[in-house]
Amino acid sequence: MRDARPLVDALREPASAEALNGSQWTDLISIARAESLIGSLAHRLKQVTVPDRVRAVLQDAIEAHDLARSQALWEADCAQRALADYPGKIVLMKGTAYVAANMSAGVGRSIGDLDIMVAREDLTVVETALLDAGWEWVKPDPYDDQYYRDHMHELPPLIHRERDRMIDVHHTILPLTAGPTPNAGAILNSAVRLDNGLYVMAPADMVLHSIGHLFADGDLAGGLRNLWDINHLLRDFSAADEEFWAQLDSRAKVHGLVDELARALRLAAALYDTPVDPSLAGRPALTDSLYVRRLLARDGYGRETRKFTRFAFYVRSHWLRMPPLMLARHLWTKWRKAGKP
Repeated sequence: MRDARPLVDALREPASAEALNGSQWTDLISIARAESLIGSLAHRLKQVTVPDRVRAVLQDAIEAHDLARSQALWEADCAQRALADYPGKIVLMKGTAYVAANMSAGVGRSIGDLDIMVAREDLTVVETALLDAGWEWVKPDPYDDQYYRDHMHELPPLIHRERDRMIDVHHTILPLTAGPTPNAGAILNSAVRLDNGLYVMAPADMVLHSIGHLFADGDLAGGLRNLWDINHLLRDFSAADEEFWAQLDSRAKVHGLVDELARALRLAAALYDTPVDPSLAGRPALTDSLYVRRLLARDGYGRETRKFTRFAFYVRSHWLRMPPLMLARHLWTKWRKAGKP
């Protein structure tokens, strides 16, 4: 396989996988693992006829996801108990939010760190409570610590000393130095309360968080998985509420993510055949093909390919995060520190 297109095809239309031969199955599974989509693929292929040895691999992936789901919910519960005296909203984010809210985006979804969002003015209270409950800093370096606090959308990451599980405490959804400036207060005000007392973002904000993370912040690493999330969110929310597209348009303007929304809609439709509102997606852009090229940059072994394209998006991600002088100073500082023992 020259790129990750077969994985996209199998996710979009599971029956297409029945035509694969032995080596193609090996390639598909390798790519799915590399893109952290093996659990999603396994669930999509549940009703498809596959070779016995492939079925065993897919079943292992389903069981691993079931365990990861339980661990994610347990970790969210641990954080909630640690913050029992905190009166503000604790908003779950990303994969943990999807599984806690029983959303289709959570089915088979790989989940790593626990991500939560709280009000920025409450960071000190939340930080102190988590440290008292057994979390400790992953990045003890003073420069990294100050950089996170001054410029990022989250505290430096914390890890629990006994459970070895990480938590990222956000106060907004994009770095403070990024171009778009999402309205964190609006996100918290509109957050939806779950039965357990935790919160998740409102539908439009949840979609825009995923879109912002993919197109306004990073270098598209993990992009196929994030776009698969977006595909599910768009399908579910638009089916449940006929006013969803209008709400999505309105919130994109609030958060300054209109262009990123349009790009995400076009790419989701192109790769996953996601039904989208054409008025929000806009006309295809010449650069859309470059994004597709970057998203599909894997070979049949799951290895990264298209190094120049990846490097270009890596440079783009840093350019988006900070102004040129700040970027130069940051890279210079990191380079100098890298040479020290």
